[in-house]
Amino acid sequence: MRDDPSVIALVNHAAAGNRAAWEQIVERYSPLVWSICARHRLNREDADDVGQSVWLLLVEKLGNLRDPAALPGWLATTTRHECLRMLRATPQHVHVGLPPDDQMPPDVDAAMIEEEVFVAERNAALRAAFAELPPPGRA
Repeated sequence: MRDDPSVIALVNHAAAGNRAAWEQIVERYSPLVWSICARHRLNREDADDVGQSVWLLLVEKLGNLRDPAALPGWLATTTRHECLRMLRATPQHVHVGLPPDDQMPPDVDAAMIEEEVFVAERNAALRAAFAELPPPGRA
């Protein structure tokens, strides 16, 4: 999926100011962002804040991504960092069951992120395929 031409095209069009391409990126990858927030057990308000931060960072960095096809990984990594920043910034919340950052092996985290990216891409492809079916076929 790393060389997915549709991702590369979306990133390039969105970076050029195409609003429809931007909206497709947000629609396609929002489930990825929210699943990472859920994995970190953020409440709704914190997850919304993390989501806003991630999308704002993407707006700022979109034109400078070295590899447009790496967008899903960039989003996953950025979301994870924003979740951890949120958890550190809000000690009044109880976040049960989260291991300290230094106890999470980097290779396991990378595998989890890769799996989440794969699932988000698969779900986006399924939604796109179903949208192309005639109404009786969708039922």
